[in-house]
Amino acid sequence: MPNNPMTTAQALHLEQTYGAQNYHPIPVVINRAHGCSVWDPEGREYLDFLSAYSAVNQGHTHPRLVKVITEQASTLTLTSRAFYNDKLGLYCETMCRIFGYDRLLPMNTGVEAAETSVKLARRWAYEVKGVEAEKAEVIFPEGNFWGRSLGAISASSDPESRGGFGPFVPGMRQVPYNDLQALEEALQNPRVAAFMVEPIQGEAGVVLPDPGYLQGVRELCTRYQVLMIADEIQTGLGRTGALLACDHEGVRPDLLVLAKALGGGMLPVSAVLGSDEVMLRIRPGQHGSTFGGNPLACAVAMEAVQIILDEDLAHHAAIRGEQLHRGLMELVTAFPVLQATRGKGLLRALVFGNEGSETAWDFCMLLKDHGLLAKPTHGHIVRLAPPLIISEQQTQQAIEILAKCLSQLPTQG
Repeated sequence: MPNNPMTTAQALHLEQTYGAQNYHPIPVVINRAHGCSVWDPEGREYLDFLSAYSAVNQGHTHPRLVKVITEQASTLTLTSRAFYNDKLGLYCETMCRIFGYDRLLPMNTGVEAAETSVKLARRWAYEVKGVEAEKAEVIFPEGNFWGRSLGAISASSDPESRGGFGPFVPGMRQVPYNDLQALEEALQNPRVAAFMVEPIQGEAGVVLPDPGYLQGVRELCTRYQVLMIADEIQTGLGRTGALLACDHEGVRPDLLVLAKALGGGMLPVSAVLGSDEVMLRIRPGQHGSTFGGNPLACAVAMEAVQIILDEDLAHHAAIRGEQLHRGLMELVTAFPVLQATRGKGLLRALVFGNEGSETAWDFCMLLKDHGLLAKPTHGHIVRLAPPLIISEQQTQQAIEILAKCLSQLPTQG
């Protein structure tokens, strides 16, 4: 490897030449980050308004996380689950105490944790609900997204994710999002084990349900003896202005799926939390992960969550989210190219009126040129999700950049 720092052009060339082409990134190379800012090899600074899809809620290179990961990495990183380690039990206890559950099953990535919750629900359905073997079904809302594994795309309604990858996993059905009547009709099927729902659909374009929807989901799942699984991978850990997005409606799911910000932007960490009745359905040898529950991940996850609590980042996200919302509403009024803005806390979206176009991509390219990084979630939607530590001044700076770039869009006017 060369000793000289790699330039933007060199980094782009190497990845495009030797990397699999399964992503379409904004053409900017990041080689340094701190707080809400990132820098490219040439020293240009950008405001990060994606936060690695909400994995960096605590801000880049948070000093407490750097300290914890350095100290733990120099002591013990991995034992596998063939042996006990001195961090996993403490991590499980800490998380169960904070979130109010009996047990935690540790995994690495969000898609692994979500898939784990489906396995747990199926086993619970057979052993507790009495569903006939091999007949259990799990219901998902249309527009859901929890990854691109075969299980995840089997539950997806996105043709781009599904096309050319079948056959799909059976026993996964969909109902319209934000439709309690359709959900109740589906739950009347006695074979249904669970309903997995994002409190806010992130990848679908920051789509919020009506007030009371989550409460309705909880009531229906209880009535029909179906597990409610909350996919809080993106919405959890302070992002929406509460520790969990379900907290806004006082809803407690049967299974809670966490990831992304659980690793503090340091490494992948995910978890499923639930009751003894559900979690103890899986027995030794029936599920696992070599890296799941490793001491390094446990130490980082405990500190990542404690930072959110100590720094009151959920409350901070609510305040800065309201500031951002007011600014975005003014932009929607001022620029006809915008159709709407929506979101909660510091998970926001700008929706362009020309659905089916690439306006969102063009807009994100303009934002990059003016020092702000964001990414389209569809051709006409831009997701805005800065680290939760963002300041009032940085939020205002971002609003001004957004306004400047909207005025420069070719379709404007």
